[in-house]
Amino acid sequence: MKLLRVGNPGAERPALLDEDGALRDLSGIITDIDGDLLADEAKLAAIREAAADLPVLDAEGQRIGAPLGRIGKVVCIGLNYHDHARETGAEIPAEPIVFFKAADTVVGPDDTVLIPRKSVKTDWEVELAIVIGKTARYLESHEEALAHVAGYAVSNDVSEREFQIERGGTWDKGKNCETFNPLGPWFVTADEIADPQALSLKLWVNGELKQDGTTAEQIFPVAEVVRYVSQFMTLYPGDIINTGTPAGVAMGSPEPKPYLRAGDVVELEIEGLGRQRQELKDA
Repeated sequence: MKLLRVGNPGAERPALLDEDGALRDLSGIITDIDGDLLADEAKLAAIREAAADLPVLDAEGQRIGAPLGRIGKVVCIGLNYHDHARETGAEIPAEPIVFFKAADTVVGPDDTVLIPRKSVKTDWEVELAIVIGKTARYLESHEEALAHVAGYAVSNDVSEREFQIERGGTWDKGKNCETFNPLGPWFVTADEIADPQALSLKLWVNGELKQDGTTAEQIFPVAEVVRYVSQFMTLYPGDIINTGTPAGVAMGSPEPKPYLRAGDVVELEIEGLGRQRQELKDA
């Protein structure tokens, strides 16, 4: 299933994108798409069964919000692609690099992204987002890890590199600026993704292709990421894990590095998971 939320911020209504591309209104049977829904297998099965008979939602001109509400936490994996490590001259990490984004950085896939005040190095990162569907702690195997994945979505892990790397401390200052995690357009259930390690990822800036990668390049694949993270924290339904970005970010480009400026347009997509588009404005 492809599940999404349509409407103004804070007033989104749940919907399903059917096989014919029509939006089916889910507001008559659920209140939101969130962790409570993902943990309720019976409710998800009921949505599948009822989808064809649900009313069509006229979304013409309406905003698409982030596909999940009430996100608990956004866990991120840094430096998780071989080609990205090569372009930045970084050593391959022995274990996943884990950091966090606040849930309030998450916005809709086409919402405006704000360049922070005094920013000179705002960067893009197309990423595969894992959506957790079952409470996960101390998982022992990759099979067990994948059984706790509800599905996947497109994520843009927008980053301010000066704040992240040159201003001291951890990465948090460069990762948690307002609007720095567009998500969506929809959440795709895991049964629709045959192999999460065989997905193409692309990103364009002002129409120029910047990132053209594949999840096959991941250093730590989806199953290992979920297993590993569960050793250090409990993952709950509705939590998100951003799994890193392939080569092609501004930070890895030759000088002068093409960091984002007001007026730029970023577009990104992942095979089977949809497409995003953001305009950049000054905060």
